Amino acid sequence: MMRTQITFVLNGTVQRVAGISPTTTLLQWLRRSRRLTGSKEGCAEGDCGACTVVVGTLAQDGVHYEAINACIQFLPMLEGKSVTTVEGVASADGALHPCQQALVECHGSQCGFCTPGFVMSLYALYLEQAAAPDDIDSVLAGNLCRCTGYGPIVAAARRMYELPRPTGEGERRTCESELLKSLAHEESIEIAGDGRRMLLPATEDELAQAYLANPNATLIAGATDVGLWVTKQDRPLPLTIHLGRVRDFALTRESGEALQIGAGVTHAMAASVFNARAPTLAELWRRFAGLQVRNAGTVGGNIANGSPIGDLAPALIALGARVHLRRGDERRGLALENFFVGSGKQDRRPGEFVVRLDVPEMSLTDLQIYKVSKRFDDDISAVCGAFVIAVDGGKVVRARIAFGGMAATPKRARAVEVALIGRPWTRATIDGALPAFATDFAPISDARASADYRMQVAQNLLVRAFVERTATETVTRLAGHAALAIGAR
Repeated sequence: MMRTQITFVLNGTVQRVAGISPTTTLLQWLRRSRRLTGSKEGCAEGDCGACTVVVGTLAQDGVHYEAINACIQFLPMLEGKSVTTVEGVASADGALHPCQQALVECHGSQCGFCTPGFVMSLYALYLEQAAAPDDIDSVLAGNLCRCTGYGPIVAAARRMYELPRPTGEGERRTCESELLKSLAHEESIEIAGDGRRMLLPATEDELAQAYLANPNATLIAGATDVGLWVTKQDRPLPLTIHLGRVRDFALTRESGEALQIGAGVTHAMAASVFNARAPTLAELWRRFAGLQVRNAGTVGGNIANGSPIGDLAPALIALGARVHLRRGDERRGLALENFFVGSGKQDRRPGEFVVRLDVPEMSLTDLQIYKVSKRFDDDISAVCGAFVIAVDGGKVVRARIAFGGMAATPKRARAVEVALIGRPWTRATIDGALPAFATDFAPISDARASADYRMQVAQNLLVRAFVERTATETVTRLAGHAALAIGAR
């Protein structure tokens, strides 16, 4: 049976919506249809955080809450979830929530345009974390403030935990959990309006059938990229297929010697899985856009996007990851490095989609990743280099090196690898391998970096990888969670 309406909870009240254009964003709907204008439109591309809302997802242990960007989230993607806007944060009697009261006490607002977004980022943090985290900056990196500055807001993030907890907080969460349970179902959905359709298949088999029958449809996972096609490029997208209801896509599994990462696993989820296994990979994920984007964007979407500057692909290529694809009832797997055939193009047939990625665990302890960009947070790489270099008996026995930003696709540095394997793990070997970069890459100049800069940076990153492994007393990472872990190696 196919449902023709979406159902979700908005500020504690069930909403049932049908007959709407499926690419209507949550922000548009909130402001136009519900007159909830606290959420603001700043950038309309998921960068500034002024539109931040909190989305609750039902899990076995209750409801999990995350901050997301309403400006690029299509309304049907909220099926079966809860949405809290800034209007729904305070208690029923009007008492401010601790995250709001803390912003008042710490003078964390000036012009006020960005404030609702900061409130919602802090609210999500408060709901999910019982004490202030060590790295509040990473929580707030997806929210832009040009007035007050971040000092008072960071102070408010700590202060909110010192204030009395809201009365009725537990009852409110329990009530929302029960409400979401009552709305849960296993049916597929089709939303149509304004001459456009969106299919929301409930299983992988239904997805395979729908995409095979409609190979020109646009697949949507987190919409952190496709959302901009609508908000910035005004593309109509007549038929879309949302993957968010395929539950297996959001799972990670251990299978033999590999970690299986479902295509729908978000960047935030993946980072938590790899945090202990590979600190540098978790650190790379921490620098993906802002937290709101990481909470929505997916591993499969990042790979299927095929961007030459996507940061995840070089790391997974260096690890020897394999991508698994499905078309109808046909399934196949191939090395991820062979999946990319041109800028924005992949070895993917019409009607074929990414199911999962397999990441060998044996390489994780040797992985080193470096992202070079103009800002530490919320920026696109000029160069991203990933290194898996295994040393035994003082010699390099295995090397897999991959870069983003150096070619039309994420690419292996095969000539550099050959120059290293079998040779002593010394600075002389490293220096001798540097000329091989010119064999592997012919980078271009663009707004982010010149070709000469990219080549020099790529060579320097190999040197840095060597120094980081052999001179642990040398500080090579001045910011981020991986700094201590790498220094202790």
